[in-house]
Amino acid sequence: MTTILEKTAGLVAFVRTVDAGSFQAASRVLGSSPSAVSKSVARLERRLGVRLIRRSTRQLGLTSEGAAYYERVAPLLRALDDAEDTVRMADKARGLLRVTTPVELGRTLIASWVQMFLAQHSEVRLELSITDRHADLIREGYDIAVRMGELSDVGLLARKIADLPVVLVASPAYIERKGSPSSVEDLSNHDFVCHQMLGRPYPVTLTGGRRVVPNGRLGTDDAGAIRQAALAGAGIAHLMQFVVQDDLNSGRLVRVLGQVSMPAIPVHVVHAFGRQVPVRARLFVDFLSKQMAALTRAQRDI
Repeated sequence: MTTILEKTAGLVAFVRTVDAGSFQAASRVLGSSPSAVSKSVARLERRLGVRLIRRSTRQLGLTSEGAAYYERVAPLLRALDDAEDTVRMADKARGLLRVTTPVELGRTLIASWVQMFLAQHSEVRLELSITDRHADLIREGYDIAVRMGELSDVGLLARKIADLPVVLVASPAYIERKGSPSSVEDLSNHDFVCHQMLGRPYPVTLTGGRRVVPNGRLGTDDAGAIRQAALAGAGIAHLMQFVVQDDLNSGRLVRVLGQVSMPAIPVHVVHAFGRQVPVRARLFVDFLSKQMAALTRAQRDI
């Protein structure tokens, strides 16, 4: 009869190797040697009777069996780490924190904030995925997801950390050429750099629920590209204020219909830990919440 210790032999070495990307990197995490880690994984492969990792002189890659095995066992190993985490000091964070965030927030804000968090918590390693694709937290092994807009995740716990304002902006060159809209109705006479969603322009939502569908010859699903096009004078852009705050401060862009109220975009953090949230995740969520609060205060003061 195979014992539990025999079944789990090599499991830690395998998961750490996949997470770190190499035997050498995994050995540093485990406090071992690359050869010892490699041999441990090889013994696991022999016991399972399958090849889990493709080895080459340049890189490691998972076989299909290895990917399926990793998908099952990696969450179990993280759960063990988290179980230890819950009985440690409440302010001591350690281990790998995997976070996924939308491109708009990730590139402009979160990527520039995380070094402050890492400086405060020296035993935390952070993996930040910046993508507009909604990752499956449980299947893909993410600890935290930052979501913008209304939530559609079922079965996940959520905490709102911000309501971020949106603005209509245009370049001074566009205003000089086309004039500034004097009313919401006047927007139909202006060119927009349209935010495309599933092949259609995303509507501009006003407070009270009224929606205006923008018209324009240029559409894209990337906020950075919308901003660049607006700076070039292509049209009016509907963007989150933090994306264009520096441009507004410098005069490269100006507010359009600033007197018209538009609802802010809610930002949530979601996770699947239940009530036993690991210290590293709890402290990171608190950190993001404080950074978002400072950002919204600064925008209100402008």
